[in-house]
Amino acid sequence: MKHEHHYKLTTQWTGNDGTGTANIKKYNRSHTVSIEGKPELFLTTDNAFVGDKSKLNPEDLLVSAISSCHMLSYLYVCSLEGIVVLEYIDEALGIMDENEQGGGKFREVTLNPKIRVADSSMIEKAVELHHKAHEICYIANSVNFPVITQPIITS
Repeated sequence: MKHEHHYKLTTQWTGNDGTGTANIKKYNRSHTVSIEGKPELFLTTDNAFVGDKSKLNPEDLLVSAISSCHMLSYLYVCSLEGIVVLEYIDEALGIMDENEQGGGKFREVTLNPKIRVADSSMIEKAVELHHKAHEICYIANSVNFPVITQPIITS
C-alpha cells in the first residue's frame, strides 16, 4: 500500500423537535455533515414521505462522488496524455433497488459525460482514456456495483 488516507467528519442529527423518534412517520430526518474547514452539508433522507426535497441525501452524494471522482481522474489522465479538454459535463444516473425489508442497494451508476476536446484528432484517444480514468478512480473502485461510462466526445 502506497499511502493511507483518512477522511474525518462529523454527522449530527438536527431533526429532534423535542419528541425524538417517538413517531416513526413524523420524526425529522434532517442532519448535518461537518468537515473542518469546509462548507457544512445539510442532508435528509431520500424517502419522499418524510424527507425534505430541498436537501441533499446520501444517495445523491454517492452518485455525485462517483461522477466527480471519474471526472477528476479523467481530466488528470487527459492532461498526462496531451489531450486538451475544454468542456466536461456529466449527467449521471444512479439506480437503486429497494427491497421488501425497507433497505436496498444500488444496482448501477451510469456516467454520461459530454466532453469537448481542443482538436478532432484527440477524440479517439479521449474515448480510450475513460477506461484508464475508471481504473484509477478511488470511488468507482470502492463500490460493489457496476459504474458504466457512456462518453460523447466532440471537438
